[in-house]
Amino acid sequence: MPRRSHDGRVPDRNALFEAASPQAGYFTLQQAREAGISPQLLQFYVRAARVERAGRGIFRLKQFPTTFEHEDLVPLWLWSQQQGVFSHATALTLHELSDALPAKHHLSVPTLWRSRRLRVPAGLVVHYTDLSPTERAWVGPVPVTTPLRTLEDAAAGALDQAWIEQAVRQGVDRDLFTRREATAAIARGHAREPS
Repeated sequence: MPRRSHDGRVPDRNALFEAASPQAGYFTLQQAREAGISPQLLQFYVRAARVERAGRGIFRLKQFPTTFEHEDLVPLWLWSQQQGVFSHATALTLHELSDALPAKHHLSVPTLWRSRRLRVPAGLVVHYTDLSPTERAWVGPVPVTTPLRTLEDAAAGALDQAWIEQAVRQGVDRDLFTRREATAAIARGHAREPS
């Protein structure tokens, strides 16, 4: 008979798998609890090498296949409680608009988070901004700013002009936006204070 959690529920590994599947095999402690898996049982899974730690309160199913090239972004998104959106140079890379290989990942979170005491994971730059639904897209299992919003953020963040020009060429060539739309987005970015 399976062990029950403190609230009397039977652990549901299928529910955990369903939560982790669209997240490239990653899940949070809260998602494990919602599947009836107690922290003690989760620790047992870690020791038994069924699950591996991926960050504070973030885990990955060990046998889950690698399905996303930028899988390292998923734990960062989960760290943001699924509120963050990848932006700036990271979004350029995700949209394949630039050959830029940024040393750090960029994640935009709601402006209300500015007052929080955050333990920002190493290698992550946090930007505070409120994005509309029309400024968000998805690349694999993670949210990312749209190509035009990405250009605006790149210009506001004073990214290397060569990267921005390359992104404009790539986007226009791939019909992601027009040159006029790109020019307007860059102008908005230059007029904005860095986030």
